[in-house]
Amino acid sequence: MTKAAAGSNAVPSKRLILGMPVADFGWANAFAFASDALSRSAGQTSLAFLNANNANLMMKDAAYREVLTRQVVFPDGHGVDIASYLFYGRMFPANLNGTDFVPALLTYVDRPLRIAMIGARPRVLAHAAENFRKHAPWHVFLPVSDGFFDRAKSAEILAEVRALKADILLVAMGSPGQEKWVDAHVGPQDAKLVITVGALFDFVAEEFPRAPKFLRRLRLEWFFRLAMEPRRMWRRYVLGNPLFLLHVLWHKLSGRARENVADASLRTGTS
Repeated sequence: MTKAAAGSNAVPSKRLILGMPVADFGWANAFAFASDALSRSAGQTSLAFLNANNANLMMKDAAYREVLTRQVVFPDGHGVDIASYLFYGRMFPANLNGTDFVPALLTYVDRPLRIAMIGARPRVLAHAAENFRKHAPWHVFLPVSDGFFDRAKSAEILAEVRALKADILLVAMGSPGQEKWVDAHVGPQDAKLVITVGALFDFVAEEFPRAPKFLRRLRLEWFFRLAMEPRRMWRRYVLGNPLFLLHVLWHKLSGRARENVADASLRTGTS
């Protein structure tokens, strides 16, 4: 078991998406997995999310891919569902994107937790903490630092996290930087559960609107974000989504999907 997942139950089933093991969880099992990680007296679990955009990053950044293999990766968005359907004949049981999963987890866990927060701009970080307190007032939300701190001061930032005795550390610094930073600097002494959450603080702070629920159910929130911010998001979606599908089709047609299924069985003990 790697450092990132040490101290938590092994994920019972995974699907390989472009060679990356992704947890095959529904909502109930995902909540139970995270709750179990929080209940353990030692060790640490790091959660990350795979969507079309960071899958593209992973395909050209071997170091980022290696980092993700040391974390527990949840499926995020319609793109990985398409890949799962092509490789395995079925979509993932749930879209466990961080923007929905983290607030839902905070509601699910009814015992008080201490939750440290690193990321976003200072005003956004403060507003996100305030809204989190309204969402789950039995937890304590602790803004530690914005996401633009001098990386040379990482040890000082994490010393503050340790002093706060955080159960959960939320890191919102964008991919691949947030996952690489957690892998390089964050250890079991800092928090039991570490979750890299991308733009979550911006959404919680209501800097960006969420897509209507029917679009989220269809796993088409990306389309809403593109419509709302075409200048900023066009490269990610207009270019990135077709690129992701090309990676998936190449993987499928090259026969790697069959190899992935066999490899996944070996890694997870399934048949």
